[in-house]
Amino acid sequence: MPTKPKRPCSYPGCPLLTNGRFCEEHAKLEAHRYEKYDRDPATRKRYGRAWKCVRERYIAAHPLCEKCRERGKLTPAQEVHHILPLSRGGTHDETNLMALCKSCHSEITARDGDRWHTR
Repeated sequence: MPTKPKRPCSYPGCPLLTNGRFCEEHAKLEAHRYEKYDRDPATRKRYGRAWKCVRERYIAAHPLCEKCRERGKLTPAQEVHHILPLSRGGTHDETNLMALCKSCHSEITARDGDRWHTR
């Protein structure tokens, strides 16, 4: 199957072509800028060093996407999802977590509207 053509990096003045929004170098800069300036400080606090440890431990124990497994597919898990979001009183407790691939996580997040809420 043919692949989608590469597009120019969205960073102003960058001539590199990429499959995503930004080239590898500018993706890191944009992620850093978002974390520092755009992300809500309360959210940043909830997803600190402790969350990284919980996430790594959970992915190691649950290496496959739980939604894909329900459909009979074996897909590596890349992200950990909070079933009840922290913003609504959820916790990092293992019973509130779910290992997902990027596609399933994006689908759930878009459906729930968690990422695109207005401040």
